[in-house]
Formats: sequence, C-alpha cells, structure tokens
Amino acid sequence: MGKPTHLTDADIAEFGRELDAIRDEQMSDIGERDAGYIHKVLRTQRSSEVAGRALLMAGILPPAWLAGTALLSLSKILENMEIGHNVMHGQWDWMNDPALDSGTYEWDNTCPSSQWKHSHNYVHHTFTNIVDLDRDVGYGILRMAEDQPWKKRFLLQPLTAAVLAAWFQWGVALHDLEIERIGKDKSLKEAAALLPPIWGKVRKQLLKDYILFPALAGPMAPFVLTGNYSANLTRNLWTFLIIFCGHFTDEVEMFDEAEAIDETRGQWYLRQLLGSSNLTGSVPFHILSGHLSYQIEHHLFPDMPSHRYRDIAPRVQAICERYGINYNTGPLTKQFGGVVKRILRMSLPHRRKRNTLAEQPFADLPVYAEAA
Repeated sequence: MGKPTHLTDADIAEFGRELDAIRDEQMSDIGERDAGYIHKVLRTQRSSEVAGRALLMAGILPPAWLAGTALLSLSKILENMEIGHNVMHGQWDWMNDPALDSGTYEWDNTCPSSQWKHSHNYVHHTFTNIVDLDRDVGYGILRMAEDQPWKKRFLLQPLTAAVLAAWFQWGVALHDLEIERIGKDKSLKEAAALLPPIWGKVRKQLLKDYILFPALAGPMAPFVLTGNYSANLTRNLWTFLIIFCGHFTDEVEMFDEAEAIDETRGQWYLRQLLGSSNLTGSVPFHILSGHLSYQIEHHLFPDMPSHRYRDIAPRVQAICERYGINYNTGPLTKQFGGVVKRILRMSLPHRRKRNTLAEQPFADLPVYAEAA
C-alpha cells in the first residue's frame, strides 16, 4: 500500500507534529504513577518465580506441577516482555534505579543484552521493515516480504516458523551474528568475537534451569526439569506469537532502502505505523504481552513507559482516522490468521509490485530511534 496517496508533504509534517505533541505530553508527566506500576510488576514477577520453583519441588503431585509450571511461565513472560525488553529500551532510566538501568540490565534470556540492544533497539527500530536493512524481517531464515528473493527452502517455511516459535530464545541468541553476512561483508573474526558473550548467557541459562534447580530437587529432579522446560517453551511460543502478530500480519507494509533516505520525522512515524500492527484484549493480556500488543505505539515511542501505550492508543487511532491512515488492529485470532497467511504466501515463488512510501527522498531519523 505504501504512502496514502491523498497525503501531501504538509499533511505528513502535521501528522508528525501531532504525534510529537502526544509524546511530549506523556514524557513530561512520568513520575510516581509509573514507578508504582513497574515496581508492582517486578514484585509479581519475582514472587511468581519463587512460588513456581517451590511448587515444582513437589511436582510429583500433578496440581503442584501444573501450578508451578504456570507460575514459572508467568514469571519468565513478565521478565522478558514487560520488564527486560522495556528496561533495555530505556523506558525506566529516569528512575535512576540500578535494577532498571538499560545500560546494565541483563535479562533472563540466552541473548546478551548488549547484542539485543544493537540488533533490536538500533537496527530494527531505526530501519523498521526496510528489506535488507531490518534483519527482523524474517530473521535471516524466513521470507516475509515480496522483495526478498525466493529460494526452494522457503517451501518448508511453515515448518521452519513452527520450529523457530518453539526455540525462539535460541534463534534470538544467534540473531546478531548475522550468519548470512559471514564471508560477504562480515568477517569470520567479527562474528567469532560475538560468541563468548552468547556462550556465557547460554551456559548460565542451561545451568540454572536444567542442572542447578533439578539437582536441588533431589528425587523430584525429573518434575523440576520438565517444569522448567515447559515454562521456557511456553515463554518462547508466547513471545513468537506476540512479536509476529505485531510485525507480520498480512496488512503490514514492507519498504526498500531508498525510502529511508532523508526521512522527515513525520515520514519516519508513518513508516513505523504502516509497518506495525496491534492486538486488542484485556489489561492482563496487554501486560503479559509487554504492551507489545500496542506495537504501533511502541514503534512510535519506544522509550515511553509501556503501560502508557494503553492511554495514548485511542488518540493515535483517532489521528490516523482523521488522516485516512490504516491503523492495523484486531483480536489475536484475526491477527495471527494474517501472520499465517503471510508465511504461507511468502513460501511460494511469486513477487508483486509494491507502492513506495514516498516519491521523493525524506529528513532526519528521530534521535530516540537509535540504540538505548
């Protein structure tokens, strides 16, 4: 679809100013309410982990195993989605709390936070959905845009996507290696330098969930081991579901490199909006998604405290309606159906002509789009 043809450059500039006004208003208001929210989430996450691991020690009893696995899953989802991901975006740096410092936070995941902040905060959030620049478009293993060359291996793409969903944290761990670039514009030495931090995180995760806690459980070790594995699997599947529904529904737009040259702020906002999709649901659902159910608002304002996306989403949608811009939102079933449709469609050898986001080169990327 690209740039709505009815919008003039003046319209896009005013569109950007209206979004800037929302951002400025919200960021000037952050304070005690926001601190209270994240502290409550932290308490819930930590108490869920303690209770979950304790119950798994009595996992020979089916209700204890189920409850322990569910609580540990909840803890891991909250830590990765609502805490870790958002802390690393710098959303809570204003609190000057060492536990919430984007520069030092290390999340419960196999991917080192420093590598995540490069591949995600900088590359993905700056070059959102620009084919060949945003490596999150297919993660180097899936074809998710018409402009990506088709290869025979993409016929197995539905199976590849399913495997990626189940092992998502391991795929994320290897993401910044950029394996497909090695031997081309990235040397083996450059890639090898990234391996020690990855191995350090992998070793820590394996020791904690699959050796240390099972060993502490003694005869209950098999129940702790399977509970930990199930919690990690649940977290991986949930993360995949939320991320793919926020980036790869069938309505989401893809762009080429020429469209990111000299972008104005309004044009950058427009690309973020057209390249994202939201999910409707309850407040608990949004919290469990890390508020990435408001992927549009997150891409517009990645360093804004996540729970504020709920407040501003109706205003962003109203602005889009006034300008005649598609605000891609819907329930999980609808959006996941769009993801499946895209995965299946892109597995086949065809390519369609795409409209461009704009006919002229664009201005400066917003400074807050860069890595935290």
